[in-house]
Amino acid sequence: MKKIVLLVGACYGLLSVVLGAFGAHALKKILSAQALQSFETGVKYQMYHALVLLLIGFYFSFSSKIESYMAWAFILGTFLFSVSIYFLALGTTRDWTLGWLGPITPLGGLFLIIAWVLLIVNIYNGMK
Repeated sequence: MKKIVLLVGACYGLLSVVLGAFGAHALKKILSAQALQSFETGVKYQMYHALVLLLIGFYFSFSSKIESYMAWAFILGTFLFSVSIYFLALGTTRDWTLGWLGPITPLGGLFLIIAWVLLIVNIYNGMK
């Protein structure tokens, strides 16, 4: 599990840099200011959580279920949140019917909230 968390964290970090550059240069010309801001929000959250994944990957052993649940919640939440925002922002330039992605973003956010709560629980349990 540790290797998966570190690998996903590194990949999320790499992709957030690539997508951030893509947004700042290529998408700046084709997206509205609001869509570009949404895209940038997805990039920021992806980078923040890439760093969190790297930190928890180095800190935790993932020997308990709660540590593994926390990691999967961060991985899944980041993917659902950021990727849905990317597609919704890019969909504004085309006639894509992506309304079904609307509920995916808050679902990703919910997974991230759960992940942060589990992180707090893990830290608290480690303090005992």
